[in-house]
Amino acid sequence: MQASEDARPEAVETYLRGLQLRIVEAIEAADGGRCIRDPWQKEPGEPLQGSGLTCILEGGKLFERAGCGFSQVRGPRLPPSATQHRPELAGAPFEAMGVSLVFHPRNPYVPIVHMNVRMLAALPADAAPVCWFGGGMDLTPCYGFEEDAVHFHRACRDALAPFGDDKYPRFKTWCDDYFTLKHRSEQRGVGGIFFDDFSEPGFAESFAMLQSVGDAFLPAYLPIVERRRDTPYGEREREFQLYRRGRYVEFNLVWDRGTHFGLQSGGRTESILLSMPPLASWAYRREPEPGSPEAALHSDFIVRREWL
Repeated sequence: MQASEDARPEAVETYLRGLQLRIVEAIEAADGGRCIRDPWQKEPGEPLQGSGLTCILEGGKLFERAGCGFSQVRGPRLPPSATQHRPELAGAPFEAMGVSLVFHPRNPYVPIVHMNVRMLAALPADAAPVCWFGGGMDLTPCYGFEEDAVHFHRACRDALAPFGDDKYPRFKTWCDDYFTLKHRSEQRGVGGIFFDDFSEPGFAESFAMLQSVGDAFLPAYLPIVERRRDTPYGEREREFQLYRRGRYVEFNLVWDRGTHFGLQSGGRTESILLSMPPLASWAYRREPEPGSPEAALHSDFIVRREWL
């Protein structure tokens, strides 16, 4: 982490707003439906000040729920989730902005996807602003397909390639470490890439890497959607999808730092929880039938492995 005297948060804001627009237009085109666009502004006197735009498509032909939000907020002091690794900044005012999305498809053969790109700037009174970046994307199938996981990871690797050969293996491992349901010793999905508190090469190159990751999202995900969206399914597949969504909910509420940051800092609850699926279920000690596609998900896909 380093001071970023050349930081230009307005350039980050312009990019993030444009990225949200591109993604929303792409999912509307794929689904045939239209997102609700919900601009919001924090009320005077609230712990956080700022604004954002939440876009959400519900009940679509392709996406049962697809949320993509932009937010830009300012607060009087960094919450504990942001300063656990940097105690020298505890209590500093801050500005945070980002685009975050989670898509829950209707067809169980189309995987859930998450993507987030963000910048956080600490604004200590007696020092220069300190900026760092975070984000990534990960894929969570209910039914695993090798070619889908390989395609997704290849897109992640290619997005990071201009910034050093070490980045993809490092951020893949970080993703595997992060998106783990520790209370179940189970991976959330087939992974992807994840990075946080990133500012090593300075503001300009860190921002360029953020843009490369954001720009890679649609090429990483939409070809998988088109490949699986018309796969026939029945009650068995739908029931398993709802069960796997329950695992997704568990991770987001118990372990996700972004969720904790938003709630601890007084963020907008509806926007923070746009990642929740419209329906989910839980079952007591459910065991998949040996040799079934559901068993294969557990044995072959939601485990740590190299995809490339």
